[in-house]
Amino acid sequence: MNKKQIIETSTSIINKIIDGTEYELVDVEYVKEGPFMYLRIYLDKEGGITIDDCSVISKEFNRQIDEIDFIDDQYYLEVSSPGIDRAFKKDLDYIKNINNEVEIKLYSPVNGTKLLKGILLEKNEENIIVELNNERVAIELKNISKINKAVELF
Repeated sequence: MNKKQIIETSTSIINKIIDGTEYELVDVEYVKEGPFMYLRIYLDKEGGITIDDCSVISKEFNRQIDEIDFIDDQYYLEVSSPGIDRAFKKDLDYIKNINNEVEIKLYSPVNGTKLLKGILLEKNEENIIVELNNERVAIELKNISKINKAVELF
């Protein structure tokens, strides 16, 4: 199987495992880091993911993929929370963060900078609207390299 098929098959299996539960599948990655391959499954739920949650899902996922045996490469499986500063991947990520402060990294500068922080007001097919310094600014989605909820560190 190629990388895309591994991700699609893994996504399908995880969605069956978490169907009807409080868990939300955020992302599945199959990446090479140094000499090693990693299959990473990122889950979330209201109130956050615990180590026990990851362990339960990991064990069930391992059981099911051992039966199918669809990954030829040696790899490491990681099931985890995406973290509080995770990048938005789906429309739902944007919708959940309307009226929240977001950090945006851009490919090309907007208002003279490639790094913005503002309030996410809207999202449509081509743009997001962000409030920056009391001004509404439209940013093309294709210009966004990463967007995530702003995190305040104490």
